[in-house]
Amino acid sequence: MIEWHWLAFDDIPRADWYEVLRQRQAVFILEQTCLYPDIDGCDPLCHHLMGWREIDGQRTLVAYLRCVPPGVKFDEMSLGRVLTTQAGRGGGIGRELLAKAIPLAEKLHPGQRFRIGAQAHLEKFYASFGFKTVTEPYDEDGIMHVDMVR
Repeated sequence: MIEWHWLAFDDIPRADWYEVLRQRQAVFILEQTCLYPDIDGCDPLCHHLMGWREIDGQRTLVAYLRCVPPGVKFDEMSLGRVLTTQAGRGGGIGRELLAKAIPLAEKLHPGQRFRIGAQAHLEKFYASFGFKTVTEPYDEDGIMHVDMVR
């Protein structure tokens, strides 16, 4: 079972935040071989959804995303840095992550639409949650993306 934590930046325990940053680096910078500024100044303004599971007796981060408030990255609110860790892959946790995040974000920012910059190969995944593509594919940091709204 996954233990979900939806927290403002200042409420995240230091050790948990360290693990989030470690996993963001592992997934986005090392696995995807993408040099980009992950520490972008948005995190302190965001709510963060973290999924933890006990694996081999150890509490392990298996999924993460951040909800960026409207007006920070886009006019709309956004979900970003969406990831499942190596330990969490293959069991539908990414789908569970989005299913948890959308209503939490809607409650936090009522009446706001979402806009995401999705990796193009995940377009169908996000479409299954009601996101619609609104741009042609574009290159961001060497990976093809599309903007999608919901």
